[in-house]
Amino acid sequence: MGLQEKLSACLRQAVENHEAAGVSLLILKDGEELCHVREGYADIETGKQLRRDSIFRLYSQSKPITAAAAMILADRGILDLMAPVDQYLPGFANPRVVEADGTIRPAIRAPWVIELLGMTSGLCYPDVDAAGQYAARVFDADHAEIAAGGGMSTLEFCNRLGEQPLAFEPGTRWRYGTSADILGAVIEAATGKRFSDFLREELFEPLGMKDTAFWVPEEKRDRLVTCYRRVPGGLEKFSSLHLAVGQYDREPAFESGGAGLVSTLDDYAAFARMLMNGGKAEGRRILSEAAVRYMTTPQLSGSVRKDVWDSLGGYNYSCLMRVCDHPGRAAMFTVKNEYGWDGWLGTYFANLPDQKITFLLAQNVTDAGTTAVTRKCRNILAASLDD
Repeated sequence: MGLQEKLSACLRQAVENHEAAGVSLLILKDGEELCHVREGYADIETGKQLRRDSIFRLYSQSKPITAAAAMILADRGILDLMAPVDQYLPGFANPRVVEADGTIRPAIRAPWVIELLGMTSGLCYPDVDAAGQYAARVFDADHAEIAAGGGMSTLEFCNRLGEQPLAFEPGTRWRYGTSADILGAVIEAATGKRFSDFLREELFEPLGMKDTAFWVPEEKRDRLVTCYRRVPGGLEKFSSLHLAVGQYDREPAFESGGAGLVSTLDDYAAFARMLMNGGKAEGRRILSEAAVRYMTTPQLSGSVRKDVWDSLGGYNYSCLMRVCDHPGRAAMFTVKNEYGWDGWLGTYFANLPDQKITFLLAQNVTDAGTTAVTRKCRNILAASLDD
């Protein structure tokens, strides 16, 4: 059985087991397509099959794009990576930290831009602990405004987050949270442009990413796959807001750099190929080689790295991506220097620069991230490269 047949069988099993409604996979080797397979449905109820150009919600796979946008500004000397966030967002002007017992005290300083890139800022997502509950207040307020037909702007939303206490002193720990959203707002403030306009002008149009945006216009909406969540015995539709994201029928007020983009496999492949090529695409330089090297070099020190999730064994973190530095600790076959990220709905991206391999997988089931089918397909690919 060849590579394509093995991968198809793996995807088919995941669909039959209700691990996903549908899964689409694209693998590049030396920038050229090595394999594309897809199984399952864009919409179960209507029986609509996945297409090559199906549009998926990226959720956290938006983050590497936001990091690349920040690197463009660093390349041009516009953004200092040690700049305090309150230089751009006044909501961070009086930073505070909330202790586990709920006590709030002044923070030593506001987070730096580099700490947004490394998730060491002290910012967090809504959660059950004290800091997470403060973040939840902002998300809940925006959810109510979105449901009423409005919503906070990117700058308003992120300034409101800045007014909430941090989970810890910036730089002292790692915690996954709203850092990428804040970075998007910093880019807005630094450029005077809407985040979406900056991304379109500097990344999406130069790279030909015609289906990547923060919303889906009507003429493309039939390609947006339906979102599902796992329930006992199968899958059910999921249509609620999550992290102030989830309505794609209009241009959002809050453009979430951490979760808001939609894209296709081929669009994201163009972004991944640019990184693999050291920042160049079709002869045009998007990022400097120095910026790409910085993005893909481990950032976390040992004392901070201990906070990274157990599921990221073998990986360090840098510029809103995982970076593999101990492949033997990873839960799948990989190699040193691999980098990429995934999303809440099961999208997944990895570049293996030493092997010139790009691996892209898309599905649309909540609470997914890097799933079993992703790890199995990674292993099938790795085994095939030794044949």
